[in-house]
Amino acid sequence: MTYEVKLEIFEGPLDLLLYLIKKEEINIHDIQIAKIADQYLQYMDLMKMLDLNIAGEFLVMAATLMHIKSRELLPQEELEHMQEEEDPRQELIRKLLEYKRFKEAASNLQIMEKTHKETFARSIQEDVADSSEKGEKYFEASIFDLISAFTRVLKEVPKDAFYNVVKDEVTVSEKIHEIYHLLVKKASLSFLVLFKSARNKIEIIATFLALLELIRMKEVVARQENPFSDILIMRNEKKMHVESELGDSNVGAENTNRQ
Repeated sequence: MTYEVKLEIFEGPLDLLLYLIKKEEINIHDIQIAKIADQYLQYMDLMKMLDLNIAGEFLVMAATLMHIKSRELLPQEELEHMQEEEDPRQELIRKLLEYKRFKEAASNLQIMEKTHKETFARSIQEDVADSSEKGEKYFEASIFDLISAFTRVLKEVPKDAFYNVVKDEVTVSEKIHEIYHLLVKKASLSFLVLFKSARNKIEIIATFLALLELIRMKEVVARQENPFSDILIMRNEKKMHVESELGDSNVGAENTNRQ
């Protein structure tokens, strides 16, 4: 399986740390570095296994976490000698708090923008494109939510399936078409349903990479009803609407040319 998904991971290492802190319900000022560092490295290993493009910032953060973890394991006497140095733990907490404030401000701006759009009358086309979102309670799942759900899938697979070798190796391209056609028949699917028919580890990974590629192409969206809840895979109705309009425009242009 040589297919590589060049996924644009907009979330960075600080996003992953905030995700883990929120998931574990930990106070930022009282981070259990050992626990968070181990979980961070597990996510890194999964991203490497999936051949996702990992920015150097993720590696730098991993090194920082390991440095803080090893520092906290030192005897108290040695820590007292290091008091003159800047505490990397406090520096990390400062960065997390700053970034958290930045994300909250960006989120507030998005809400204000949405409110502003709803204040003024829009065209019929825009109303139709957004009609599927009215009253919708779902929000988009992050790459870390997807990786977390993928981890649960791997844990539930029988060990025999990891060593089961099939003659005809499944490809990511085949899985992309399979998922796409499933969503043509049905508007939404549970994340876990996509993996029910997988026969081995290769097919599980291929299915996940196919899903990431479809998300990257904006063909599908991954959404959750609540933070860390089950993920629902849906067709991107907005893109389908735009493509439908473009198709109608092209047909109209062809008819005009023929006349």
